[in-house]
Amino acid sequence: MNQLETRELAYFVAVAVAETLHFSQAAESLGITQPPLSRAIAHLERRVGVPLLERTTRQVRLTTAGEVFLAECRTILAAIGTAVRKARKAAGQRVTIATRPASGPGILPALLAAGPQGPDGVHADVVFTYDEIGALRDGTADVALMCQTVATPGLELMELGPEEPVVLLPADHVLAERPYLTLAEVEALPGYAAQLPNEALDIMVDRVALGQLVIVIGESIRDRLGKSVRVVPVHGYPPTQLVLAWLPEGRSAATRLTATAHAVMERLTPRPPTLAKQ
Repeated sequence: MNQLETRELAYFVAVAVAETLHFSQAAESLGITQPPLSRAIAHLERRVGVPLLERTTRQVRLTTAGEVFLAECRTILAAIGTAVRKARKAAGQRVTIATRPASGPGILPALLAAGPQGPDGVHADVVFTYDEIGALRDGTADVALMCQTVATPGLELMELGPEEPVVLLPADHVLAERPYLTLAEVEALPGYAAQLPNEALDIMVDRVALGQLVIVIGESIRDRLGKSVRVVPVHGYPPTQLVLAWLPEGRSAATRLTATAHAVMERLTPRPPTLAKQ
């Protein structure tokens, strides 16, 4: 069998993940037309030597061999992506930051914008995940931007500043105008979630506005909210620190980013006025 091309694997994955294995939808996502995509998949099946898709007049679905091949294709393409990131990292070109949606919304854009012009001219990419430490350990990311409430052994850190806890409530909630709420009061509210749901920030905010969800999050979220949601400080919540974190073996990549982070924090953190000499 001739060696397969990564392009063919990517085409197959695109078809497999499209709704009901729809060729035209997959072609649109790939930026090509349907006929060449259909020919590419048929050519791939001939090279693999077994049918990967079962086609009828009404639907297309994966064969058993196709399901196995899909899982392997995803692994191969992920490995290629990791190899590219590691090569760029070795060349000092890019650093990948893992972070949760809504973590450091003011700091993250400033860090990305300042990167190329920063002290080390580092370009940064972002991976959104709810397992930042896992992303560091599996090589998906070089640095994590995260809120830390307890020490995490094995990580090196740069503290960016405290993240005061606030609770998000609908604008018309009976407690929305309170100067603060205690943690006990927040935990007693219907819809309270002890951990952030594994969903996009805009979805969480919409659910809060509809009265379906109550969450405690860092105060820097303020700039990302509309008029339908209010922010109320929470007393009694464990202190949280916004940090950049990395593994010891990733120190070289992290060092390039932390130099830029220092410059960003100096610009974002208000300074008390200095007295002029008389």
